[in-house]
Amino acid sequence: MSATSVASKPVLRVSEMAENLIGSEIIKLAGEIQEKIKNGERIFNYTIGDFDPKIFPIPQELNDDIVIAYKNHHTNYPAANGIAELRKEVANFILDREGLDYSADEILISAGARPLIYGTFATLLDAGDKVIVPLPSWNNNHYCHLFGAKPVYVTTTPENNFMPTAEELRPHLKDATLVALCSPLNPTGTIFQKQQLEEICDLILEENKSRSADEKPLYLMYDQIYWVLTFGESEHFNPVSLRPEMKDYTVFIDGISKCFAATGVRVGWSFGPRRIMDKMRAILSHVGAWAPKAEQVATAQFLKNRLAVNSFLSNFKNEVDERLVKFYKGFSQLKKDGFRVDCIAPQAAIYLTVKFDLKGMTTAEGEVLSSQSEVTNYILNEAKLALVPFNAFGSSNDSTWYRLSVGTCSKNEIPEVFASLRKVLSQLK
Repeated sequence: MSATSVASKPVLRVSEMAENLIGSEIIKLAGEIQEKIKNGERIFNYTIGDFDPKIFPIPQELNDDIVIAYKNHHTNYPAANGIAELRKEVANFILDREGLDYSADEILISAGARPLIYGTFATLLDAGDKVIVPLPSWNNNHYCHLFGAKPVYVTTTPENNFMPTAEELRPHLKDATLVALCSPLNPTGTIFQKQQLEEICDLILEENKSRSADEKPLYLMYDQIYWVLTFGESEHFNPVSLRPEMKDYTVFIDGISKCFAATGVRVGWSFGPRRIMDKMRAILSHVGAWAPKAEQVATAQFLKNRLAVNSFLSNFKNEVDERLVKFYKGFSQLKKDGFRVDCIAPQAAIYLTVKFDLKGMTTAEGEVLSSQSEVTNYILNEAKLALVPFNAFGSSNDSTWYRLSVGTCSKNEIPEVFASLRKVLSQLK
């Protein structure tokens, strides 16, 4: 039978949303890196915002509490908004460490932060609603797509550590429904300064005073999943502590994923106005996005153990900070030596923002790096250094900035990274 006589299978139609949804650029990149590693290449892979459990294990007490919870058969459905004991301990945790006074009924537990971001968008937005999205930013563009919201992108600058300012946001707030902010910021590891966040809060409050009672307010989603991980003199600020009136308009995204290196344990929490939390609970109960009950029981038990919490965080933060500082010093030395690289001093999270301004340079083989994607490939293929370009976070394809994640980094490999990088950069003309 000839090929032409075989009827082609029809394309299975799906929703317009699904048809046009773009998968995670970071996961796609990570897959490509893993394929290289699988084929025997030695790659310094600093792409994924995750932790190697062999380097950064979860707290031993939390690990033990999870095992005990399963032994005690906590394997049935949890309450839709999270077990009461965990919500109580989360309330105590944020009160003790941030001075944020929320009741257990204003807290919603979920399987990590992502369902809570999904729930926030689902609860607050109708199709066509405007969402203010500073760039670079993690995945807010994709959440806008899921709900047919209209993203309004605000490009930030390295001069402000890629954190948005009130003046950058001001022209876009009219008729907007949501401002999506993150501090410490993924991908940059930078944070809001106190006055910077105060000015943004004042803008939001001013805008809400101008709206009538039957209009939707302008809400703020404040993703602070990395807030415990601040270093040196850096200090985390939140909108409600700075401006108590913001409590009516702010939905916080938080959890244990980053502060306890527990990305796979899947316990996150959101807190905000009771009415919004109740609506989010209803939505997520239909999705079934509960954190497993045993992990909830264990997390509640662990958060009670303040000695264990403090001991873990002290060591964990020192280990992360040491890696970030070593990379910062390494890139700073390369810059001092005349190489076209740069970096921003680490402030928080597990990320360092680095720059490779190599476009237009010529390799030892005589090939010109004519685009930023070629620069990225050159650093990967020659220096064996895998980073995430900022265009994966919504920035321009011409952006020279990258995210370097230290969550899988062994300290003893850092000198090797810079030896390789220096050699490869030296070959460019």
